[in-house]
Amino acid sequence: MDIFGISVPVKNLPELDRDFVPIQLFNEAFLKDARKPLGIAVERANGEMASVRTFIHGTDALREADHYYIRRLVKTLLWMKGGFRVYVCGDEDSFRYLRECFSATGNQAFDWDYFANIYERPFEVVQTEVLPAAKDCPQPAGGHLDGCRIGFDAGGSDRKVSAVINGETVYSEEVVWFPKLNADPDYHYEGIVSALKSAAAHMPRVDAVGVSSAGIYINNRTMSASLFLKVPPELVDTKVKDIYIRAITDTFGDIPYNVFNDGDVTALAGAMSLEDTNILGIAMGTSEAGGYVDERGYITGWLNELAFIPVDVNPAAMQDEWSLDIGCGVKYFSQDGVIKLAGAAGIELAESLSPAEKLKVVQGLMAEDSSAAADVYTSIGCYLGHTLAYYYDLYKCCHVLLLGRVMSGKGGDIIIEEST
Repeated sequence: MDIFGISVPVKNLPELDRDFVPIQLFNEAFLKDARKPLGIAVERANGEMASVRTFIHGTDALREADHYYIRRLVKTLLWMKGGFRVYVCGDEDSFRYLRECFSATGNQAFDWDYFANIYERPFEVVQTEVLPAAKDCPQPAGGHLDGCRIGFDAGGSDRKVSAVINGETVYSEEVVWFPKLNADPDYHYEGIVSALKSAAAHMPRVDAVGVSSAGIYINNRTMSASLFLKVPPELVDTKVKDIYIRAITDTFGDIPYNVFNDGDVTALAGAMSLEDTNILGIAMGTSEAGGYVDERGYITGWLNELAFIPVDVNPAAMQDEWSLDIGCGVKYFSQDGVIKLAGAAGIELAESLSPAEKLKVVQGLMAEDSSAAADVYTSIGCYLGHTLAYYYDLYKCCHVLLLGRVMSGKGGDIIIEEST
């Protein structure tokens, strides 16, 4: 298969998507004869840095391939680790191309704007003669069972809280709420405080609080989260970004606390259960969520937004409606991926159904051993087998934890079998 002048040998193609081109195989074929050194670094909060030394071809004949490779490399680094500044070292053309792409009018304008907003500073691409060194500041988390602790999980349909004394759960509750439908951030704040007080009432004191919530959190601040989807932009800065910090300190004063993405917390729970480290968690549900615990058992503070990391090089790959980019994980490892492949398998899904309801239809067919539904899950398993090689190249993980509605039932068994 020829992609941008690079011959990419692909075996084991998904039955329902024969045009799928795994990005890992493209990268391997691209780098096989690339000889011109190139350095890319991405700076994020607190001086942390992702830094990669790689190669390009640097020829007119393969300029399009060079451009594609470096653009997807930068996008991957951004959604894996986060960042607001990209450093380019070693090639003038690459610098100019990336600066054009990641701009208000470039083909990565969404990423340019998104990362400028969550880091609260202009996004820029700069040229450098010396590539900055990699720097991470992972945080130890989990495994702390002594004392009186509260764990709070903010979900889209319910909120959960537990009170734990010396490792033993003494109280837990689950309360239905509707954060995605409420425009008043005081609704969210009061719900969080109510949960914290409910747990605290069952302990003699509160020594620490841990929060798990979907979204992007930088220094415990809420920089992007679907829970606050309806909150007007003019209230986000004053009412949302510090909402967990305010709720905890207003309720308990100056005590230790951490706010983590729920994917990281899931990976941490997996590490504690396995009594091992270096775990990548992948949740396939409404979207594709990710979490990672490093070799020391620490949470890295990386974004791990696998949904927006490219996995397919096919120029005709499906587009994500939010970012308007193509070939990213959200359309392969979520209910959207199931729905896409269901059409290719000849399964008719009424347009009046919600995406979750469409997934249930396919799951129902799978429970009845439908061969068409089996083809859907076999194809997702093939996607996953190729993509896990890419994720391993990025994370060097020793374990992968697969979760989410897409992985439930017989379909999940097929995905695992096909991907291994």
